Order: sequence, then structure tokens, then C-alpha cells
Amino acid sequence: MDEKNLDVVAYCGLCCLDCHGFTGKIANLSRDLRKELRGTKYEKFAAAIANQPFGKPFSNYKECYELLGAMMKFRCKKGCRNGGGPPFCEIRKCCQQKNIAGCWECTEPEECRKLDFLTSVHADAHLKNIKAIRKNGLDNFMNGKRNW
Repeated sequence: MDEKNLDVVAYCGLCCLDCHGFTGKIANLSRDLRKELRGTKYEKFAAAIANQPFGKPFSNYKECYELLGAMMKFRCKKGCRNGGGPPFCEIRKCCQQKNIAGCWECTEPEECRKLDFLTSVHADAHLKNIKAIRKNGLDNFMNGKRNW
């Protein structure tokens, strides 16, 4: 098993390289869009157009700008195994207590309730990844199709 690959695969089977927080792509785009909006004084345009019958959505410009600011801050440069990711993660704690590399080394991850909090964002991506790692190994998983 390549230790470098293990560093970017979370205990749950999700890969940090597929995460927008780890890559910074969304954060960077949000930062660049805010900069462009400021540079063009878009808030004035939005305020003016919001008064038109077709421009009602522009009345939400301030909230949109604030949301872009929050998106800009959503970064995780460390990854799950190096102190990143949710600090409350029960999956990480469980794997560390069991001294296993990830849920793919556990006997029954499909029934594990600790994985449930992932489904609202990832559906069953983590379970598919766990199966793929079990079947093909971590190195092949990294070179193959990964689910997010």
C-alpha cells in the first residue's frame, strides 16, 4: 500500500483529492468572483435592477456576496488523516481505536451507523469506495473510478 495514497483517502473511503475543500477550487472561484463583483461595483447594479419587475432576485445580492465569502473560507488543506475534516468525526475515532487504515478493513461497514452522517452529501459514495478498496486495493482505487 502506497502511504502517499493512504494520506489522501479518508477513513470512510472518500478521497480528499475529490473534495472541493481540499482542492480549493470552489474557494478560489468564490474569491475571484467577489473580487470581480467589487471591481465592477456590482452591488450598485444589483440595487438598481432589483427595482425592476424582472430583477427581484437581485434584491438578494448582499446574501449572495456573504455566501461567496463563506464559500471562500471553506478549505481543508490537511485532509482527514492529518488533522483536517470534521473534528467531531466518529469514523476517524473508531478506525484509530481499532487500529485499522479505514472502514474497508472493518467487518461490516455497510451496517455502521457512524457512516450515516455522510449520506446527506455523499449518498452512498463512501460505501462504493469502501467496496472498491476491498476488492481492488488502495493503489488501484486511486487509479480507478472514485465516488464523491
